[in-house]
Amino acid sequence: MLEEKLDTLSQMMAQHMARPFPPGFRGLNIEDEDMVMLDADAYGWATRVLKGPLSAQYRSGLAQLTLACERVLPAIDDQYAAQYYEHVHDMVVLAAEIESLREK
Repeated sequence: MLEEKLDTLSQMMAQHMARPFPPGFRGLNIEDEDMVMLDADAYGWATRVLKGPLSAQYRSGLAQLTLACERVLPAIDDQYAAQYYEHVHDMVVLAAEIESLREK
C-alpha cells in the first residue's frame, strides 16, 4: 500500500509540473500566503516524502502546509487556479498520508 501511494505521489508531482502556473498568481498573497511559495513548498515537501521518512519537525511543517492550503482554497475565485491549487492540496494531503503510514 505504501509503495502504491508513493507511486501515486510521484505521478501527481509529474502532472503538477506539466501544468502552467496560474496567470496572475505570481506575487499574489491570499490569506497571508504567497501563492508561489505555497506551490513551491508543496512540491518540496512531496519530494522530501518521496526520498524517505520525515523527522518530527518536518512532519509538523507538512501539517502546517496542509492547513495553509486548506485556508487559501476557499478564497481562490479563478477556476483554473482553484483546480491547480486543489491539486497542490491533494499532493500535500497524500504526502501526509504516506508519512502517517510510515509512523505505524
